[in-house]
Amino acid sequence: MNIRPLLDALDLQEDAARALADDLRAQIDDLQSRLREAEMHLEHLAITRKTVTGLTDRLPVVAPDLPEHPDYPRILAAFNHATQPLRAKDVCETLGHELLPKNVEGTRAKLKRLVKLGLLTEADTGNFARKQ
Repeated sequence: MNIRPLLDALDLQEDAARALADDLRAQIDDLQSRLREAEMHLEHLAITRKTVTGLTDRLPVVAPDLPEHPDYPRILAAFNHATQPLRAKDVCETLGHELLPKNVEGTRAKLKRLVKLGLLTEADTGNFARKQ
């Protein structure tokens, strides 16, 4: 019995397995390098987050831009002088608008927008106050 062909076949399989193992080792080295870079980046981001959150109490509060409508500054002025929460109807009167449903609802919509901008709060449904 001639085992030479069998040994040659084993050599081919052994060479292929060795090449695959070498290729996988190279991929593992590359992946480990990329993992180290990603972990370092994560560490830097964590340090940056910690630094930024530590500084937030020192940064001045910037008020958001008001929408382009002359009522918004007047509404905020009304809340600056108010000692208690105001309803849309109260603000409407302060602005000198007639107490028509369309005016009250328009004012309510503006108040809701100021709540979304973080300038007012809605303590109870329909009662608005200046955010502290």
